[in-house]
Amino acid sequence: MRIVPDASGYQPLAGLPVPIAIVRDERVVYANPALTALLGTPAEELSQLTQTEFIDRFMPRDRTWLEPLVEARLQGEQFSGAGLWLRMRDADGRERMCLLRSTPGARPGEYVVVVLDMEREDTARRLTEALVASAVKMMHCRDEQAVLEMAVEAIHQQGFFVSVLRLDGDSLVHGPMRQSPEALAFGEKVYGRSIKELRIPRSQMPHLEDVLTERKAAYTQDIHRAMERVHPPEMAAFLKRAFPNARALDAPIFIGGTAYGILAVQGEALTPPSASTLELFASIVGSALENVRHHHQAAHRLAELSRLQGDLVEQERLTVLGEAAGVVAHEVRNPLGAILNVATVLKREPQLSPIGVSAVTMLEEEVTRLEDLVRDLLDVVRPFEVRPRPLHLGELARSSVELLQSVTESTQANIEIAEEPGLPLIQADETLLQLALSNLLRYALRSSPSGGKVRLTLGRVPGGISVVVEDQGTGLSGVDSQRVFEPFFTSRATGAGLGLAVVRRVALAHGGTVGVRERAGGGARFELLLPESLER
Repeated sequence: MRIVPDASGYQPLAGLPVPIAIVRDERVVYANPALTALLGTPAEELSQLTQTEFIDRFMPRDRTWLEPLVEARLQGEQFSGAGLWLRMRDADGRERMCLLRSTPGARPGEYVVVVLDMEREDTARRLTEALVASAVKMMHCRDEQAVLEMAVEAIHQQGFFVSVLRLDGDSLVHGPMRQSPEALAFGEKVYGRSIKELRIPRSQMPHLEDVLTERKAAYTQDIHRAMERVHPPEMAAFLKRAFPNARALDAPIFIGGTAYGILAVQGEALTPPSASTLELFASIVGSALENVRHHHQAAHRLAELSRLQGDLVEQERLTVLGEAAGVVAHEVRNPLGAILNVATVLKREPQLSPIGVSAVTMLEEEVTRLEDLVRDLLDVVRPFEVRPRPLHLGELARSSVELLQSVTESTQANIEIAEEPGLPLIQADETLLQLALSNLLRYALRSSPSGGKVRLTLGRVPGGISVVVEDQGTGLSGVDSQRVFEPFFTSRATGAGLGLAVVRRVALAHGGTVGVRERAGGGARFELLLPESLER
């Protein structure tokens, strides 16, 4: 039987209501009445236990990570001054969350361990209430960034530092964060760039890989060992000096069944109960992000449905219009041809007075305008049969500009072409694309003032080619940009409203799009987007 160490020197501790133990040479040499009452074990029996036996008996659930810390203590390392949160079995066999703080004792190799009872209930309640209030607000967000900003702000308001680490392939990148300004500034000095520009390989943070694989948060009471694996030595040393007692929680964020990233929280006040609350909050953040994506998908589907309905209505209108156009073309073109022939004959008469010449010229111009109107009408309503072949859009653009020479002369406006070098060939119908380009340029020329400039820009976009036509006209002030491409909608007194409708049909026939908006500095900016290949 071992001799119980002399406890006479520790009698001043006996009257304290806080559980206290004196540990020397891996043994409990003194336990005050408050500790023996908490554990339901006499001091003599406690003194027979080594630290490992003490852990096995009273803190078995924390044995895995606590025993290496005790071993490190025996090797001379110091525990964090902030203490350790442990699950300790009391006299009734229940686990109680306790905070163990230690300080050097009065004798060599001796230290005093103070056991503080579980986290105060009002602290946990305040954290829970704050996060619940934030969770309710997040469910009304319609933007992922807004969800994450609201989440990190709610946690930061409770006294923690927090970051969102978002998965990006085989790396983790920083999303919204609330960190120490001093730590961020030092980190940017060490890395030579903004922290948000860092890409951390997942292989460099195996503990986070475990969090994502197991879908379970990791609560760490010694975060500096992990920091040494992630950061350069000078950064890890700075964090250890600045935040010696910080604890950390890394909680997984999942959207549905897919890993999104990590909610990383640090702070001295981070306890196991608050960590559990934050882990639940991370799952709520994932649900809020999923909610945002559902709303975006619903909005996209609604927009697609509206587009399909609009296309159906337009197709029905074009069908009716086509039938009428066929009749008009047949009935009008023959008389127009006869009138034009008569005008040509009259112009040859030598006795025709100047007034007569002027009248015949005006007659020719009006007949030509009516023929153009009939042609445009037929272009709008006739079915397009796309015959794709490899085309160089720059060459087609220059050819279209040459064909509009008479229009540029009559409007006294110029066309300037800017072509990105090395544009790829595209699969498209040459005739239809030239028709669309001609109509866009004709509209821009007629909208520009005398002496104005029309700029035609050809460039690459992801998956295709962009054709931009900009004019210096009056722009779209007071004009519904959604209706510009409808048949017979026009903002010009002399326009028929058919040319842009043809452009839209050509774009859709090639699997592309066309849009219009105000040009910076005045005028309109049309953009035709065409894919490189035509899906059949």
